[in-house]
Order: sequence, then structure tokens, then C-alpha cells
Amino acid sequence: MKQIAIFLITIGLILPFPLLAGLDSHDHGEEALSEEMTHPHNHGEETLAHDKDVDEHRHGEHEGEHGHGHGEMATEVELNEAQRHLAGVETIQIKKQSLGEAVTSPGEVTLNLYRTIKITPRIPAQVIARHVYLGDQVKKGQPLLTLSSVEMAEAQGALIEADVELRRVKKLGRKVVSEKRYVAAQIAYQQAYARVNAYGMTKKQIEALLKEGNAAHAVGKFQLLSLQEGTVISDDFVVGELVEPGHVLMEISDERMLWVKARLTPEDASRVSLEAPARIQVGNRWLTGKVVQASHSLDETTRTLALHVEVANPDDSLHPGQFVNVVIESDRKLVGLAVPVEAVLRSPDGDWQLFVESRPGHFEPREVKILQTVGDQLLIEGVDEGTTIVAKGAFFIQSEMAKGGFDPHNH
Repeated sequence: MKQIAIFLITIGLILPFPLLAGLDSHDHGEEALSEEMTHPHNHGEETLAHDKDVDEHRHGEHEGEHGHGHGEMATEVELNEAQRHLAGVETIQIKKQSLGEAVTSPGEVTLNLYRTIKITPRIPAQVIARHVYLGDQVKKGQPLLTLSSVEMAEAQGALIEADVELRRVKKLGRKVVSEKRYVAAQIAYQQAYARVNAYGMTKKQIEALLKEGNAAHAVGKFQLLSLQEGTVISDDFVVGELVEPGHVLMEISDERMLWVKARLTPEDASRVSLEAPARIQVGNRWLTGKVVQASHSLDETTRTLALHVEVANPDDSLHPGQFVNVVIESDRKLVGLAVPVEAVLRSPDGDWQLFVESRPGHFEPREVKILQTVGDQLLIEGVDEGTTIVAKGAFFIQSEMAKGGFDPHNH
């Protein structure tokens, strides 16, 4: 019993301390919880405030490194000579120009009939060989095909015979040969020569035939030659085919200079004169030309007048049958500052703008107003005459300025 009493006393002395400690910790926890419930966002606000201070500090350092913050917009782009060359940036000084008021019309590319020939036989013949093919480029005088004809054989034989007789008469001389025989020999030769030439042999071919001086060569073969430089755009025959006079065997056209047929109302046509400048839009490209022909009769279906605009086609970008847009300068003139169409762009806020070279290598946007469009030229206002502007490469400069965050209003 004594031992049990001692054990209980010991327990009584030890237990109060942990219990009291636990109760005290519990009280502090309740106080902390009460505090947290009373002011639930205090610590969060302190953390956010701290983060904000750090972010502002770092943002300020970032601005200091780059020289400007987001509040400062770039108002110009600077390019050195190498950059300008790579970007294709070209500048011009704008001047006042006199442009004809625009007369617009859809158009169709056609062959230039003044630069097109048709290859046809003049007598019944058989095609025995071709020397060029569809799409080939040919030179003037180049053989196109070889024909054979009975009529040509007879004409060749008569020419050789007349040539031999004329040589004999000339060799004998007028003291031996009568005047009548001499004249008859000359006439016979000239008629035979003209017949062979009319049938399709050239002077050079005839000379080669007579050089042989042998009737055995009068077999009726002859070549048709190209009468001009150009492209073979049709070849309606097969080798071995018998063809009649006038049958178009080939068509050769010089496509370096084509026509564009534009149809205008009589009112618009009356404002356009021959030789008037014209511009032809092919996709995003503009080609220059001039009016070379004007019809004097209305089309029965469309009640319009046809104009032919001659346009150079050195790179073969135009093809007959292609549809284009045509802008012709009328007799009514407009005077103003003219710039290329590609020099003027839409700004981010929708206004028209171009880029001026404020000082060497420095370009800044300038808002302008478009007064009139004439082909690939614009009449504008908003800049002074003599101002240096970007004529080519404006889109590149606009893109570079956008990367720097430029102010579209140039504030």
C-alpha cells in the first residue's frame, strides 16, 4: 500500500505540467485562430504589397535598360544603307504632276495583229516535213516546214529552161541573135521567175535552184519561211497532209508587244484620244501602255466601243485571253502631288499614310488624303512638294515600326 501511495503522488506531481502546457498551447491557438478570423486578409495583403513593390522595382530597372517604357511609343524607324538595300526601300521627292482623269474598264489581252502572221500555201501541196513546233521561238527567215507540189515542180522546170535559154542568148550576143528572140527569152525568164516566187519560193531559194542548173532538181519541193521573229502559237496540220491554198498551217506572233482590248461607253470613249497613256493591272503589278486603236462602231451586244491598248510584254507575263483591269488617262487633266500607289498604306487606325524621310536614314509616318487614283499613281494632299517619301518598301518600314510599338497618330 505504501508503494501504491508513493506512485500516485508521483503521478500527481508530473501530470499538471503537460496538461497545463497543453491548455496554454490550446489557448494560443484559439487566440491565433480568432485573430485570423477577425483579420483574414492581412497577411495576403502584405504579401501582395511586397510582390508589387518588387515587380515595380524590376519593371523600373527594365525600363532603364531599354531607354523607354510602354508609355513611350516609337515614332520613327532608322535604317542604314545596308538595311535599306536588303529591304528594297527606295525614296523619291514628290512633285506636282498633271495626270489625266481616270477612265477605267475591264480588258482582255489579245494578240497584236500588227505583229502576227499566218503561214499558208499559195498552191495545193503536201506537207512532207516540219522544222519547228508549237511554242517554239523562231527568227525571221527560219524554215518552218517543207512542202511538195506538182504545180511547183512544173514552175521550177519552166524557170530552169527559161534561165538556160536566156544564158544562151546572152552568150551569142545581139549581133547573132535577133532582137525578137532576145526579148522573148527575157520575158519567158521573168514570167517563170515570178511564177516560182509567187508559188512560195524566196529569192535565195530560187538562186540555189538555178545554181544547180539541172532540171532533175525541179521536183517541186520548197520551204515556207517565217516572215518575222516570234512564237509559234498554232500549227494546224500533220505531216503528210494535203493542204489547199489559204489553209493556215502556222501562226507566228511577236508576243513582246500585245494588245489589251478595253470596252468603253461612247461617253467615256469620247474623252480618250489616240496615244493616251494607259496602265494595265495584272494582279498586284501595273504595266504601262498607250491607246493605239479606237473602233468607230458600237458592239451590237454590249453597245460599247473597243479600244486597243498596246503594252510591252518582255517577260512573257501576259497571255492572250487573260483578263485585266485597264486605266486610261482622259483628256481632262488633274494637277496635284502624285505618288506611287504602293507608297500609301492604311495605318492601324484606318487612315491613309505614307512615310517621309525626316532626316537621312530616319523615316516617320505622315497621314495624307487621297484625292484621285490614276492607274498606279495617286494624287494626294497632306505633305509639301519636294518632301522625300518612301516610294518602295513602305510596308517593310510599317512592319518595323509596329514592332517598336509606334503611335499611329504620331503623337
